Amino acid sequence: MHAQILVTSTCTPPHSSLEPVRLAVSQSFGLSASTAPLLQDIEFAYHFSRNQYHSTSILSALDQAAPHEWLKILALADVDLFIPILTHVFGEAQLGGRTAMISTYRLGDGLPDAEAGTIYQKRVIKEALHELGHTFYLKHCPDPACIMHYCRSIKDVDHKSPDFCRYCRILLDEEITRLGGR
Repeated sequence: MHAQILVTSTCTPPHSSLEPVRLAVSQSFGLSASTAPLLQDIEFAYHFSRNQYHSTSILSALDQAAPHEWLKILALADVDLFIPILTHVFGEAQLGGRTAMISTYRLGDGLPDAEAGTIYQKRVIKEALHELGHTFYLKHCPDPACIMHYCRSIKDVDHKSPDFCRYCRILLDEEITRLGGR
């Protein structure tokens, strides 16, 4: 198994944040990360009644479509995602599993044009790192500055740092070592 993370996009053309996310993932997790197309058609997950895409269905399809040698898969989508118990989600991951995904659909909300690019990119990276953290068994952290803190709103995303707190970093490093990544 590659001690690598595949960063992919469910959009055509690929999402513009793919390369910045790949770099952030590689730096934060200390693992090699690559980009490649994997699953461009996600219409199977569309729910007409909600006008949204069911993220859990997409996660399953990503897991089935990805070659087994990839340690983790992170997908970026530009559509509105949901799980049945919430009105929307910024992302979802399989806790301790292989796949995670984020939606950029709501991450540009409330941004004035002058700040849109920089803040938007920070939000995308934070959500990507957060969801990928779940695949390494990290749960939501009570520290509001930790990247693993649960975000109820876009303001919560802006408030937290792009880093793991000391406690989450220890757990993450132990899991990566256990998986043979370092």
